[in-house]
Amino acid sequence: MQLSGFLFLLIIIILILCEILGHGTISDLKSEVKLQKINEDPKKFKISFVLLIIEHLSIITLAIMLFVAFSPLNIILGVIWVIFRIGESSFQIYDKKNYWGLLNLAKQYSDASGVETNEFVNLGLSILKRKISIFTFSQILFSIGTLGYSLLFVIYEPVPVIIGWFGIVSSIIYGFGNGVKRVKPDFEVLGNVGGLLILIFELGLGVWLLFLS
Repeated sequence: MQLSGFLFLLIIIILILCEILGHGTISDLKSEVKLQKINEDPKKFKISFVLLIIEHLSIITLAIMLFVAFSPLNIILGVIWVIFRIGESSFQIYDKKNYWGLLNLAKQYSDASGVETNEFVNLGLSILKRKISIFTFSQILFSIGTLGYSLLFVIYEPVPVIIGWFGIVSSIIYGFGNGVKRVKPDFEVLGNVGGLLILIFELGLGVWLLFLS
């Protein structure tokens, strides 16, 4: 359980570092701005890319750790969360080969001019659109997985029950918000609120597992 708590906190730290570097998990569709940013400092993009791979692998490890720690209480809920959380990260890892293509695209964009520049901007836009689509889908899987172990926390109380209830509410709001965003990309309020609640939930759960379990 302590290792699970450490992984929760490590994932949060990685996500914060990627945001600081300017290449976080959430992307907008400003392709030209993105290509310029990558070209200005490709090292930051490379570091962020490696950190995000580590984050995805940490989520897979965390799902397995939680399964080992808590699935004896309810094997069905355990199977639900381990499948959906591993699925979440697997989809994002699979898409990373396309996201990495932005690095070469940024170099080509910087050497281009005129109509050719617009072509690279459009190619970058298609990569970013795919990334957002994969991300929102993976976050729906994330929400189902998180709901699975949150329900277990409420039913069997291996952690303080308030953490479980907070996880249930957060995962439902976040999952619904990402579902809506897939239909209406400009509607981000619900997803952002859910994301903040999920951050608080995982921070609280991580601290409890690491220091108080």
